[in-house]
Amino acid sequence: MQRTIMVPFHGDGAGTEELTWGQWTVWRMMNGFGAVFMVGGAMKLEEGTTLQHIEHLLAFVMRRHESLRTRIRTESDGTPRQVVSSSGEVGLEIVDIEDGEDPAAVAEALRERYEFEPFDIAEDWPVRMAVVRKDGVPDHFVAMYPHMAIDAYGFDALVGDLANLDRETGAELAERGGIQPRDLARKQRESSAQRQGQASLRYWERWLMEVPARRFNGPYTGSEQRWWDSTYDSRAAFLAVGAISARTGMHSGPVLLAAYAVALEKVTKAGPSAIRMVVSNRFRPDFARSVSVVAQPGLCVFDVRDCTFDEAVVRAWHAQIATGKNAYYDPRKLAELRERVEKERGEQLDLMLYFNDRRKTLAQPVAEPEAVADAEQMWDALPQSRLTWGIRSNAPDVKAYLDVNGSPDTVNLTLRSDTQALTPSEQVTVLRTMEEILLAAAFDPQCPTGV
Repeated sequence: MQRTIMVPFHGDGAGTEELTWGQWTVWRMMNGFGAVFMVGGAMKLEEGTTLQHIEHLLAFVMRRHESLRTRIRTESDGTPRQVVSSSGEVGLEIVDIEDGEDPAAVAEALRERYEFEPFDIAEDWPVRMAVVRKDGVPDHFVAMYPHMAIDAYGFDALVGDLANLDRETGAELAERGGIQPRDLARKQRESSAQRQGQASLRYWERWLMEVPARRFNGPYTGSEQRWWDSTYDSRAAFLAVGAISARTGMHSGPVLLAAYAVALEKVTKAGPSAIRMVVSNRFRPDFARSVSVVAQPGLCVFDVRDCTFDEAVVRAWHAQIATGKNAYYDPRKLAELRERVEKERGEQLDLMLYFNDRRKTLAQPVAEPEAVADAEQMWDALPQSRLTWGIRSNAPDVKAYLDVNGSPDTVNLTLRSDTQALTPSEQVTVLRTMEEILLAAAFDPQCPTGV
């Protein structure tokens, strides 16, 4: 049985403002792919949580954060604008499960429904929330938010802000931190932000003029279900990354990025690597605790040809630093820049290739030498490696998107590929080649990339 109760909210601040750069990034993605991307998840509730606690939580987040009271509406000329309301009511779905039903499975089904069912960004509040009850007691919680309102790190900021809620009374225990989207839009019109944006665009222009236009061997015919997910889980690669990290003094992130670049180059022969990375921008003043979307894609360019793998890791690290510095810009101006460059070059640039390290706190720091496994342990772990196929769909997406997933003791990678760009066989080759180069380089500082 399920029903929806309406939770009233009242918050400070209301009005209309132009989109922020982060919102413009998502707006362009939405229009390009014809989808509203969602952020959030399902979780088990701690014992003692009541329905009133969840009602207080929902009213609290709506009150505190303008992004969750924002709807995106277009003017007569088609220009989107953020419209913030100070009050209203938002739905909280309550699902009572039958005897024998698994509350975790019901919660996951709700999460999937929230992710894929139609969402009206002009009229719906950007919060979808539900409680799954077992024997009348809240057991699981589901919350999903459109990417126009919040990014992954903004979701973390939202979760962190819940420490400032008295869940018994709904009272706020501290002032809210982090810039609000309307304030950010105004800030991005100021001269300092404009200078930063222009610097980023100069960086983009340099590489757009130089990188090869082709990224893949296709177009292939593709499969009936065009986009395929595959996940590769490797304990052996995890141990190899630790050894390479300890030797090079590099975090595991650039080690995996270098391995991805090497694997792609072996498959596509399209070097140097030009990989888009989502940059959080949370290091900028007042962004860390902002419940909003401030992440933007950067362009990470480096060459893994004719060098050792250790050298490729260092190159990847330098490229990541440059990418992070130059991922704060007005996406409309980048679109104009790209159009101009493509006209000058006489060809379209393929930039639909992504790397996203999702591990956050589970990411391996630089390994201590005494903590590094030996070669025998690494090779003994190799038979544990597993490749599994996941979702196949026709929902439009990029050509290749690699997620490094949070896993405490394995390298866990999910590669979503457009089968017109990477065949399923090439997709598997990329993932297995990443493992191969990591194992080959683990205890050999002179190991060549082989490309």
